[in-house]
Amino acid sequence: MPDFAVIIPAAGSSSRFGGPRNKLLETLAGQTVIARTVNAFLQRRDVVRVILPTALDELKALLPQDSRIIFCPGGPTRADSVHNGLKAAPESIEWVAVHDGARPLISQGLIDRTLAAAVAHGAAVPALAVSLTIKQAKGPLPARVERTLPREQLWAMQTPQIVRRADLLKAFASCPIPLSQVTDDVQLIELAGGEVWLVAGEERNLKITMPTDLPIAEMLLASDRGAAE
Repeated sequence: MPDFAVIIPAAGSSSRFGGPRNKLLETLAGQTVIARTVNAFLQRRDVVRVILPTALDELKALLPQDSRIIFCPGGPTRADSVHNGLKAAPESIEWVAVHDGARPLISQGLIDRTLAAAVAHGAAVPALAVSLTIKQAKGPLPARVERTLPREQLWAMQTPQIVRRADLLKAFASCPIPLSQVTDDVQLIELAGGEVWLVAGEERNLKITMPTDLPIAEMLLASDRGAAE
């Protein structure tokens, strides 16, 4: 498998988290959320850069002293931050992974199979089957149901999302919609007419979004430690 760079957007406001601090700075089993996320990639020899688009000065003191870590400005939207990260990556790097800073429990196996699928098909994303019934309606609620979507064809996206750097840069350049409407990194590849393949995600690869997600992540880590003993 090829070497790759990782872009970890860290410029969000954590508005849904609602706590006094940014969720990336919260402590999870003795480490900050962002440190756990970054360390999951730093332990890999095939990771040549970890790029953090951010305005959080505190991050530099929380992360390891590793020459592969570089910082660049965050943007007003996630897509803008990813774009900044792409432009900060050396041109010699062919493959990039974009990973949520708030997904600290990413496994090495999930990274491996997503990278393998990306190399085989050009772009790949881990996904989970949608288990809830999904209704389409024009919000806000109350609103009339327009239709029920067939959930066997619906998949919830996770990260890392892995794609060729050059392909993603071209997709940014040709994006037909405002970047504020781009909710998913590989959506840009789809809009440019490229293929995106899904691989099996993992339930434990949860995203810290609400305060209640932290104790769930703590329990998952405790379970890991128990299984290792």
